[in-house]
Amino acid sequence: MPAITWEAPFCAEGNNCFRLGTDADGNGYIAIAGQEDRFLTDSIDALRALITDIKAGKADHLL
Repeated sequence: MPAITWEAPFCAEGNNCFRLGTDADGNGYIAIAGQEDRFLTDSIDALRALITDIKAGKADHLL
């Protein structure tokens, strides 16, 4: 498993808490807080775009 540096959890009201992480190779990760051993991975730019859209309300049903 890669060495992932996880950020503090992002929690929306009444929903799961998610954590974002990065590794030294420039990959981005997203996982449900407490389940960091099961994660999605993609480029940091792709995950940044996903999170930006979620925070902008374009995909709030995902949270």
